[in-house]
Amino acid sequence: MTALAKIVHTAPEIDAEPDLTDGFHLVIDALKLNGIETIYGVPGIPITDLGRMAQAAGMRVVSFRHEQHAGNAAAIAGFLTQKPGICLTVSAPGFLNGLTALANATTNCFPMILISGSSEREIVDLQQGDYEEMDQLAIAKPLCKAAFRVLHAADIGIGVARAIRAACSGRPGGVYLDLPAKLFSQVMEAEAGQKSLVKVIDPAPAQRPAPDAIARALDVLKSARRPLIVLGKGAAYAQADDAIRALVETSGIPYVPMSMAKGLLPDTHPLSAGAARSTALKDSDVVLLVGARLNWLLSHGKGKSWGEPGSTKFIQIDIEPREMDSNVEIVAPVVGDIASCVQALLDGMGQGWQQPPADWIDTLKTKREANFAKMAPKLMSNASPMTFHAALGALRTIVKERPDAILVNEGANTLDLARGIIDMYQPRKRLDVGTWGIMGIGMGFAVAAAIETGKPVLCVEGDSAFGFSGMEVETICRYGLPVCIVVFNNNGIYRGTDSDPTGRDPGTTVFVKDSRYDKMMEAFGGDGYHVTSPDELTRAVNAAMDSGRPSLVNAVIDPAAGSESGNIGSLNPQSGIKKKV
Repeated sequence: MTALAKIVHTAPEIDAEPDLTDGFHLVIDALKLNGIETIYGVPGIPITDLGRMAQAAGMRVVSFRHEQHAGNAAAIAGFLTQKPGICLTVSAPGFLNGLTALANATTNCFPMILISGSSEREIVDLQQGDYEEMDQLAIAKPLCKAAFRVLHAADIGIGVARAIRAACSGRPGGVYLDLPAKLFSQVMEAEAGQKSLVKVIDPAPAQRPAPDAIARALDVLKSARRPLIVLGKGAAYAQADDAIRALVETSGIPYVPMSMAKGLLPDTHPLSAGAARSTALKDSDVVLLVGARLNWLLSHGKGKSWGEPGSTKFIQIDIEPREMDSNVEIVAPVVGDIASCVQALLDGMGQGWQQPPADWIDTLKTKREANFAKMAPKLMSNASPMTFHAALGALRTIVKERPDAILVNEGANTLDLARGIIDMYQPRKRLDVGTWGIMGIGMGFAVAAAIETGKPVLCVEGDSAFGFSGMEVETICRYGLPVCIVVFNNNGIYRGTDSDPTGRDPGTTVFVKDSRYDKMMEAFGGDGYHVTSPDELTRAVNAAMDSGRPSLVNAVIDPAAGSESGNIGSLNPQSGIKKKV
């Protein structure tokens, strides 16, 4: 054996360098550990590489053209899946764009986490003028359920876990997670990094109602002569579909669904009072609210939409006790998660439950049939250009024939009329503007609905509403999603007939006359259709949905057909000044 060989043979073994990981990979690993496989966002400094690495790790990363729409996608993903949707944005302006969606998610009780890169704390706190410098955590806090900042790689697992639990537990909502740029490049041993990750156990534990609360609620229901159930989008989110249907059918109580609760039971169900909503609300004496709040959408439980003050007793199921008595007295508050509360009510009804008097059911049925008869001629018209009613009548038939498709809906008249005209047959198939009534949710909701469910999407938009997020048709085409957009084009907001009294400019509510939105879709490789009658609309939408390709139907609506603010024009104050003539 040579001397060299001896040295090599007898030299002590050199310790292997430990495997390392960094902040980028720990964020990705923490999300994947908790079953989150999709990120919606817009790439840019300092989170571009995070998106690339997430994609390489097998996550689906869907890049939008604007952060607000990515945030809306994440929010509705949370509603559909009961897991927090993730929106990833850059710092400062990108964060602010996503913040609108985060606030809307919180208001609508959608679980969502907005993750934004940010400038370094040392520079932000001294206001030294860093790139896109902003105290993002302080700005986000008032607009979401919770806000967290992670400064050390070893805390990423805890930070993600806290965000998930906050977004899902109790009343769901939006959470902000702030990740400063230098966090991503922090390095630690891979084994220690994996041990620092947290798998969230039971992020939304059942909260069962108190037995005496259930007994009280049943006693109030038993006393009713004209009871009514109001189903809100919280009932749809709960995914307690069988129990809710059993509650309605066992109790025999008619129900009114709020717009995103439509389809929990088919709108054609014999106990559906949606088509007799005004009568049902005004004449009811006991109302059971299931995942619905007495906000402006229900006239705050008082006023001309309801009976005489004090004539209606309210029972409310909500997981948030502070919601009770928010507008009127709740005589039987039932605090807990909807699935547990509904099941407890069912169990308490037992054998021999007395269903409501037949005259109450007959009154609502008669009103419903009268409203159908009154509406039918408007829905069957084949005039060109179309009215809103005629166009929605055509889409009503299409949705009936395709109950598995998801309907996304926004606009003024387009939204207000579609709520009442288009029947839904399955739960969580109607997605719209929700509690705030904001425009611009359309394309984000459509993208997420297609990705999260794999179902075809029919997106019915007013031309004004479409303008808020229309550029995302490129996103729809880029990902090849089965989304058919129908733009109700009446040349303006509400109607396209206003004018500037001075003659200088177009009217403030008027758009370019006869715009061809279908050409936008064609420009990005999708299919465009231009239609002027309900028959043409039917053929175009059926062809588009049969193809499964990105499509846009430009539906020409009579410019004079709309009414200001649809059914909520009273919220638009009128000037008290009278001009002398």
